[in-house]
Parts: sequence; C-alpha cells; structure tokens
Amino acid sequence: MFKERVVWITGGSSGIGEALAHQFASQGSKIVLSARREEKLNRVRDDCVARGLDPEHVLVLPLDVTSYESMPAAVQRIVQTFGRLDMLINNAGISQRSLCVDTDFSVYQQIFEVDVLGQIALTQQALPIMIKQGSGHIAITSSVAGKIGVPYRTGYCAAKHAVMGFFDALRGEVAHQGIKVTTITPGYIQTNISVSALKGDGSTFDRVDKNIAGGMDVNRCAETIMRGFRKGTPEIAVGEGFEMKGLWLKRFFPGLVFKKVARMV
Repeated sequence: MFKERVVWITGGSSGIGEALAHQFASQGSKIVLSARREEKLNRVRDDCVARGLDPEHVLVLPLDVTSYESMPAAVQRIVQTFGRLDMLINNAGISQRSLCVDTDFSVYQQIFEVDVLGQIALTQQALPIMIKQGSGHIAITSSVAGKIGVPYRTGYCAAKHAVMGFFDALRGEVAHQGIKVTTITPGYIQTNISVSALKGDGSTFDRVDKNIAGGMDVNRCAETIMRGFRKGTPEIAVGEGFEMKGLWLKRFFPGLVFKKVARMV
C-alpha cells in the first residue's frame, strides 16, 4: 500500500515522526524528512537505510515550519527529486508547561506559529500538487489535548483544538478531489515532548513528565497509526492510559472531566 509512495514527515528527527519514518521505510516508501536540525535528520535517514530503504529514496530536507517563505522551495525540491507528493504528515510541534497567569504572551505566539500556522502554511503548499495529481493524503498530529483542555497547557490545548477544527473542515473540502485527511490524537507517548516544552518565560521545561515516561511506547504508537492509515480511519486515537477514556467521558459526561481536570492543579 505504501511502497514507492512519497511521504513527507515534518518533526521527523525524533519521537512519533522518527518512529513513523521507520515504519514507512520498512514498507518501501520514498521518505522526505524535515525538522530544524539536519544532523538529527541524518541519523534517522541512516536508520531508515539500515532497515533496507534505498538511500536514493530518502531525502533530508531541513525546514523550520515558521519560515513560511522557505516552503515553496522545499516543495519544489521534493517534486524535482521524486516527481510527486503522496502524503504529508504534519508532525512538527512544541508543548507547554506553565499556568496561564505565569505565561508570557510571546510563548502563546510561538506555540501557535509552530503548532497551527506552520501546519496550515505547509498544507497550503502541498494541496495544489495533490489536487493536480487527483490524489493525496494529509495527516496532522494533534493530541488528546485537542479534545480535552488540561492545566499547564493552555496554549498547547488551544493550538491542538485549532488544528483539529482546521483539518476536520479541510477533510470536507478536499474529499471530492481524491485527497484524504487524517487527524491523529495521541495520548501520553514516550517521547521528548515535555523536555522541549516551553515554560512561561519561554525557556524549555527540560525534563520528562511522569505521565509521558509511563506512556505508550512510541514504536507501538507508530504501528497503531499505520494501521489507521491502512484502514482509512479519519481520526486515529492512540494511547493506553486513562486519558484515552477521557475522550469518551468528555463527550458524554463533560462535568466529570472538568472536575478531574481541576484536581490536576
């Protein structure tokens, strides 16, 4: 299903993005890896090659998703290299660990630039190619935080709610053009997301949350996401903890969720 497909993964240097790159490598896809740090992307590229991927079938394409002016050239390079773009996985993002009252407004701006506007801008660059092809697949890594608001993550929750709304709406717009849209809602996954999360003053949190440390293994997470891609699941919920039950509780018993969330402070 994914053999020879051109798959572009942002946030591809670690975490869920890296784990998905390994999955697509094992399927014989043509992979484009993007993130800010080229040396980390090169490590992931080497891992993909070690898994049997042809070195000519993986392109390291450093990109800052807040550098909107660099996006057209990045898309052009992919098309020049592989001739097409079959799938864009918008996976770049940063989180937050601070109370609203302690958070500088610039932190909220940065989170929205990376987690929302960067994803929208890149999607706008990829869509014309997919529309011309008459096929394509766009995915966004949102979060359970895109469904449930929790303390110390006001900006992150707002951003993830925003992308859920945007890509749900986009799904309806492009369905008749042969383009699929998938929203991914991970719970606690064992990644470095909390290490690089922003504190109220803009510095990094620099440690692993207890919930993240006890979360789902990132490789199992990627396997679950791949199953969802194969099935054509429009919204893939992935995780193993109580937060996944929260998705159901929020829908039917929101008051219970609000009370539990309040006890987290």
